[in-house]
Amino acid sequence: MAVSALDSRIFRNLFGTQEIRDIFTDEAYVRSLIEVEAALSRAEATVGVIPADAGKAITDAFASLQIDYKGLAIETDIVGYPVLPLVRQLVEGTADEMANYIHWRATTQDIQDNASMLQIKRGLVLVKRELENLKEVLKGLASTHRDTPMAGRTHLQHALPCTFGYKCAVYRSSILRHLERIEEIEQRCLLVQFGGAAGTIASLGRDDTGLRTRKQLAAELGLKDPHITWHVARDNIAETLNFLALVGGTLGKIALDVMIMSSNEFDEVSEPFVPHRGASSTMPQKRNPFSSEVILAASKMLCANASLGLDAMVTDFERASGPWHLEWVAIPDAFVAAAGALHQTNFALGRLAVKVDSMKRNLYSTKGLIVGEAVMMGLAPHLGRQGAHDLVYEACKSAIDKNKTLLEVLERLPSLVGIATGGSWLLPVTRWNIWELAS
Repeated sequence: MAVSALDSRIFRNLFGTQEIRDIFTDEAYVRSLIEVEAALSRAEATVGVIPADAGKAITDAFASLQIDYKGLAIETDIVGYPVLPLVRQLVEGTADEMANYIHWRATTQDIQDNASMLQIKRGLVLVKRELENLKEVLKGLASTHRDTPMAGRTHLQHALPCTFGYKCAVYRSSILRHLERIEEIEQRCLLVQFGGAAGTIASLGRDDTGLRTRKQLAAELGLKDPHITWHVARDNIAETLNFLALVGGTLGKIALDVMIMSSNEFDEVSEPFVPHRGASSTMPQKRNPFSSEVILAASKMLCANASLGLDAMVTDFERASGPWHLEWVAIPDAFVAAAGALHQTNFALGRLAVKVDSMKRNLYSTKGLIVGEAVMMGLAPHLGRQGAHDLVYEACKSAIDKNKTLLEVLERLPSLVGIATGGSWLLPVTRWNIWELAS
């Protein structure tokens, strides 16, 4: 029975997708463990550590094995790790002459770390695909609304005009950087693990047999061969979790903007209409921006899981006494939350309703004050920058207090007599139909 919203039968499709969950189920994890054990036997057979025909025989035997998950769970409770009880089942299901070479000179963490690496690799493929989709969605919005003027806001106040296309292009710039990061992570962090009891590969002797075995294991699993064992240097896992948190931060920022812009007072965008989505049990008029709310929650969950990854880096000596266990929780949760948030973002932005008329109305709502900086800079050559700032500041204050347009106030200022009324300083306020200005 599920106890987390991420795999709850009720909530799970809000916070994740079946596709990403399928990568991190118990069954998928055990299949990854078995995949690693099979690859290890093939690598050791290739290098000559075990008989040449053992690798294929073991791999073939594993293909038809049925795992007793109930027994595996019971024994894991006792041992503390699933590898020893799993190996017992693998041995029982393999011909006697080859069974002795299963898990040959490996240790539990070698197998579990590699299984996690395989899951991370597969999870990154899905995350990368969703990022590529979002890149294209935002490209479309930026292109379509390149010349759609709206109020740019700082501290939730009107600042300067911008366009909705500009906002989407800014969002997209983060997605482009995330795609660069994911390629770097694929090269830097997807490392094979094979070190034995203390990470020194001592069980394979003093020559280079251990290093050759590790290199061959990396090739079998499609992972990178590290310079040295990393089982107590967990920065690659922490980097991956923090990358997912960075993605969550970008998605959270987009979601927050959409939520605020969806409010009735702004009414500048709304999420795609689906009957009853975001509905209220008591207020039939409501269309809450529910995807954005879930995305924002996921961004905070991803931040928390990134913190767990950093904590898991602080390990003692040559085999950690506990922090490693944090990753067992953080890795699946982070990938499910990240993939779910990307899926929700692609849904929300893919059919986002952009209300151009509302953006225009809001742009005009401050009666020209939004071009205050442009007026100030136009007057600066005549009055000096500080003098222009002070004059426009007082003009804006007067316009607000008297509920007048900025142009009406400026036209009545005695201090501007003598400055050509057709000068460049006046252009922004005489055209604060920003449709022309912003294009």
